[in-house]
Amino acid sequence: MGLSERQKMAAGEWYCCFDAELDALRVLAREAVHQHNTMPPGQRGGIGPALSMLFAGVADRVFIEAPFHCAYGMNISLGPRVYLNAGCTILDTAPVRIGEGSMLGPGVHIYCAEHHKDPTQRRTGLEIARPVEIGRDVWIGGGAIILGGVTIGDGAIVGAGAVVTRNVDAGTTVIGNPARALAAR
Repeated sequence: MGLSERQKMAAGEWYCCFDAELDALRVLAREAVHQHNTMPPGQRGGIGPALSMLFAGVADRVFIEAPFHCAYGMNISLGPRVYLNAGCTILDTAPVRIGEGSMLGPGVHIYCAEHHKDPTQRRTGLEIARPVEIGRDVWIGGGAIILGGVTIGDGAIVGAGAVVTRNVDAGTTVIGNPARALAAR
């Protein structure tokens, strides 16, 4: 017997996102996200309990502002003191790891899924998932978009509105679309 669509997704192979098991997992994520986003801040604390339980890993002193959205949650790992500002979206079809002390500005989006380039295949829901790794003490400005397969090194800065399509070296500042290293002054 072949791999399930969930197993293909986890293995980084092409899979069909129109799968009943994946649909059920997205429903669980939507319920946890809804609880987080609608719970009074004093009750919620840094992260809603259902969302915290859904994630692959949540360290101490993580804070996620509402509203927040994720596709599955089960692929997200957050290190200590990670801060996600309002409006962040993580489409975690692959692992997304955010290191200690990293901060994401408002409206930062992380997209792990890549849809098939062939429109016939795309109509069938065929996509592939690529992980995102964000190091320690990274600052990502508001409205930035991080695409799947990208690693952002420790201490890097991603300027507001940047679209990150390639790896960012540690300690580097990138800006623009596509994001490019800022020239040294």
